[in-house]
Amino acid sequence: MTIKSIDNWLDKKNQTQDTISELLCNRLSATFCKPTLKKYDELPPLWHWAFFQEPAHQNALGPDGHPNSNTFIPGINGFVRMWAGGRVKFLEPLKVGLEAVRESTITRVTEKEGSTGKLIFVTVHHEIIQQGTLCISEEQDIVYRPPAPVTKKSEPFAEEFDWIETVEPTPTLLFRYSAVTFNAHRIHYDWPYTTGEESYADLVVHGPLIATLMVKAFTDANPKLKPVLLSYRGLKPLTAEEEFRVSGKHDEDGAAVLWAFNKHGPAHTAKLQYKETY
Repeated sequence: MTIKSIDNWLDKKNQTQDTISELLCNRLSATFCKPTLKKYDELPPLWHWAFFQEPAHQNALGPDGHPNSNTFIPGINGFVRMWAGGRVKFLEPLKVGLEAVRESTITRVTEKEGSTGKLIFVTVHHEIIQQGTLCISEEQDIVYRPPAPVTKKSEPFAEEFDWIETVEPTPTLLFRYSAVTFNAHRIHYDWPYTTGEESYADLVVHGPLIATLMVKAFTDANPKLKPVLLSYRGLKPLTAEEEFRVSGKHDEDGAAVLWAFNKHGPAHTAKLQYKETY
């Protein structure tokens, strides 16, 4: 895929059916050290990212492990692809054991100049429907950038938190999350490729995994509060074997600010709106 062809992506649509299977849910439970789920239980926030993954054939993968052609969001020659952020509306809970459908549309494609060269931003809108009910509406922002060294510039970060958890991003954790989400991007498991071809210091922690852990820390600390709207974005990568923390504090009524950070400063941030449950 070349840059010239990205104009054809706008308004491109895709529909994927899946079952929120107990087996995959319990692989997620094992990954996050949570109790197992059974049929009709509510799917925890952001676990839906493990579903609706259309498997690309092995010979359709590009050098980075992402699908390179004949897929809804293909690769671009000479660029690496990253999940930059997004917005998720939690309208109704998805239920374990039931079928669901995800309807997707590419709604925005823009080019910008960054410090490392041309950047291409693609926004995809997803709607997940289960038993005729719209359960999740979200936008995902994907960025394509030239391969370049990623700095870990230290930034001042002195915040007071209402809750905080420590995460040990082991290669095993990264491998298991790649497995449950069927994510073949090599930066999460292939150290020689990650350091040699994409210039990271170590294996990279998945952006969706970080967002999931941020929301998990919120729900662990606030079991009577239910997420309604999440807006999140990545600031810089987190890497394997370097401890980081997920934290947050209540902001104005019905909202909280979330962070993921390490000794180099904040890496991901989010704003979460919530409601009380009784």
